[in-house]
Amino acid sequence: MEAAVFILSLVDCCALIFLSVYFIITLSDLECDYINARACCSKLNKWVIPEMVGQFLSTMIMLVSMHWFIFLLNLPVAVWDIYRYAKVPMGNMGVFDPTEIHNRGQLKTHMKEAMIKLGYHLLCFFIYLYSMILALIND
Repeated sequence: MEAAVFILSLVDCCALIFLSVYFIITLSDLECDYINARACCSKLNKWVIPEMVGQFLSTMIMLVSMHWFIFLLNLPVAVWDIYRYAKVPMGNMGVFDPTEIHNRGQLKTHMKEAMIKLGYHLLCFFIYLYSMILALIND
């Protein structure tokens, strides 16, 4: 049972790593003017909800399986994702808005956030991998 929890978390973490890399690539394409702001924000906003669901799923799996340290490690990122989504002003296209992405350094902020999330998900990947191997050995 414990190994299944970490296998599911590992798969979820791989999907979140993929999304983080996708966000970084798309934002860097916007930064280099390979795509326009509207196309970039449209692409990224499609994946904001799936990212939140993936992070929330991972957090809830750890809560239900009573892995408290990993739950507490996941909780701030899940809360941040929900806060960021809830904080979107009325009239904006989504978390990524084409009219505001170049204003006030939001592009750099979004890029920095995507890089931090990539590092966080890579750390979680190795924690889940270690925990999965340990659970398989102990079973």
